[in-house]
Amino acid sequence: MFSAYPIRRGVSMYSRTMSTVLILVILPLLICCKESTTEAEREDAIPTSLKLIPESRIVAPGMERGFQALAVYSDDSQKDVTMQSEWSLDDSGIEGIADLPGEKGIVRALAQGDGSIRAVYKGISGSAKLTVVDGEQLSLGNSVSILYLDHSTGHNIWQGGVKDWFDRYNATHKTEFRIVEQAFPKSRPYGWNNYPYDYWNIWVKNGGQAPYLEEPTLEILTGQYQVIVFKHCYPVSSIKPDTGKPDVSSNEKRVENYKLQYEALKTKMRSFPATRFIVWTGAARVKKATSRDEAERARQFFTWVKNDWDEPGDNIFVWDFHELETEGGLYLKDEYAVSKEDSHPNKSFSMKAAPLISKRIVDVIQGKGDVASLTGK
Repeated sequence: MFSAYPIRRGVSMYSRTMSTVLILVILPLLICCKESTTEAEREDAIPTSLKLIPESRIVAPGMERGFQALAVYSDDSQKDVTMQSEWSLDDSGIEGIADLPGEKGIVRALAQGDGSIRAVYKGISGSAKLTVVDGEQLSLGNSVSILYLDHSTGHNIWQGGVKDWFDRYNATHKTEFRIVEQAFPKSRPYGWNNYPYDYWNIWVKNGGQAPYLEEPTLEILTGQYQVIVFKHCYPVSSIKPDTGKPDVSSNEKRVENYKLQYEALKTKMRSFPATRFIVWTGAARVKKATSRDEAERARQFFTWVKNDWDEPGDNIFVWDFHELETEGGLYLKDEYAVSKEDSHPNKSFSMKAAPLISKRIVDVIQGKGDVASLTGK
């Protein structure tokens, strides 16, 4: 008897039937295998704790500063609940919560004193400290040790007259601002790399009391210096597109990886509140040595560093070297470069930039890092 269904050559009734069975079996599995929902994504979830960021701020009277509330759940997921939290202030010389449109967690210091800010979300509370000191108390004083970490690009700026500038400043102002230059990392054994991954690798992942591959950790450096200045050389701006899978332990130059490494560095640096850190926005490349896409990604990242990553009221500050090199554009200006193919700053630009980084360092020492120009002008 012939089948009511035509059978194609090479395809049996058994194989066709099994295909139908496989489809029926696999389809429910596909439907069921949805990505699981984190506790932070559930509206009814109750957090185990509420974390305020930063945990403390030191400010001068008149400053407005913000805090962020993060709900932390049992599965380690987190959720920003700043706008959903109720805020209050235990104040001593602090005016109170500024009711700015659409914002919460903002305080304005009125006079000197100590206080704490408190947030409550779904019955879970968290707090942070706020210390208000006289503007002069933010100064490190007249005797300060400064470490200038560099190589390549940074060395050119140093050669532009940084040490001479401090010698003149000390003589005029009766200060003892002692600044020393140090190559970091050295070419051997670590390698001539000073990009976000490398600072994370040496200072965060391999931090501790012992050097890592002969390079000093922050535990070592902060015991010797009150101000630490560090930077990246121009290959930092050769940034590849994001993959959607950021990895803090990746040495690939991508914005998504840089951001994770910078966040980890911020946490690490804040654990040394007696030391002030100054990080340069990264060196740009000349137009002939990069692509427009790479240059735009570099500007995107360093804009994020200035506007989002750098927060007032802590011990971390930025010197906007990228802005000085590009003057608002995407590339190191040809007249500031060694050549149209070489992205190192030339002698004339280095002599122009040296007093600006020096002035930025002094502003930070004197407690004006949050209010003074990011370029030193």
